[in-house]
Amino acid sequence: MSDQLSIENLSVSYGKRRVIDKLSVPCMRAGEVTALLGPNGSGKSTLLRALAGLQGGDGLVRLRGRPLSRQRGEVAYLPQTLPPCVHLTVFESLMVAGQATAAGLFRRHDDQQVFALLQSLGIDHLALRFLDQLSGGQRQLVGIAQALIREPAVLLLDEPLSALDLNYQFHVMDLLRRETRRRGMVTVIVLHDLNAALRHADRALMLKAGQLLANGDPDQVIDAATLQAVYGVNGRVERCSQGVPHVLVDGLAAG
Repeated sequence: MSDQLSIENLSVSYGKRRVIDKLSVPCMRAGEVTALLGPNGSGKSTLLRALAGLQGGDGLVRLRGRPLSRQRGEVAYLPQTLPPCVHLTVFESLMVAGQATAAGLFRRHDDQQVFALLQSLGIDHLALRFLDQLSGGQRQLVGIAQALIREPAVLLLDEPLSALDLNYQFHVMDLLRRETRRRGMVTVIVLHDLNAALRHADRALMLKAGQLLANGDPDQVIDAATLQAVYGVNGRVERCSQGVPHVLVDGLAAG
């Protein structure tokens, strides 16, 4: 498939400390949500920053067979720590973000486009509110909208659920999965919630100490052995009455 993202022998270091070590992922497909998993310090955020072009490293990342470094206008990135607020309304901030698209311009009827996106996230009532008047969760939702309005080919989100309540977590992940399919994006999301990955992701990458331990379907990557080896807990994956897999943790692993 031509519309895909691939990583070949990517290494990233901070000084003498190797954070990502010769990591290769042959194919992250367009139209799929890839969950980036692993314990604290495993290199998830560093990998996302490297894909976004914000962190230097060795190796090659390709989109549609061409170096991603030559296609930065096709990438939208939402960091874990949101940037300081500027004195703009929510609506104005999306208008500004939209101008950073690869095409550089909005389509016609851009007002309707912005309001429709805000409505899909359940925050259209915040359109005229200034960014510095928003809660942390509201800011996170606006950040997701700012990434989506750019219509990227590659969407990179670092823990986009961290400030959201349970209702919005489900709503946002359902929306991201739907928009990923509709737009044909490559979407990569750092998640700490393994159940969110099991429910919403098409693929999971499991990192530990900067190395890729597993790559595949979430219910194959997340199992009892992985829970013990990566997270140091005894647990298992079971299915609820609706057939959705979920993680049950019994306690800390011995030793």
